Amino acid sequence: MKAWVYILRCSDGTLYTGWTNDIEKRLAAHNKGTGSKYTRGRIPVELIFKEEFETKEEAMSREAEIKSLKREKKQMIADSVNK
Repeated sequence: MKAWVYILRCSDGTLYTGWTNDIEKRLAAHNKGTGSKYTRGRIPVELIFKEEFETKEEAMSREAEIKSLKREKKQMIADSVNK
């Protein structure tokens, strides 16, 4: 099973990091307001970064790593992929 770590830009400009095994389904859930409490009041959200892993454990570890970073570092990660 593949797993993904992702970063979303919310409508208020904040960033949200999560993991999933179905990136399209999870993005749709966030935009419907059912993805998480944090994004519920900040829709629509935009996917700005995604990274694929072989296992959910790897993805969860990377998610924790990214969540511990300051906003500027998270934005640098997203920008480096989107160039």
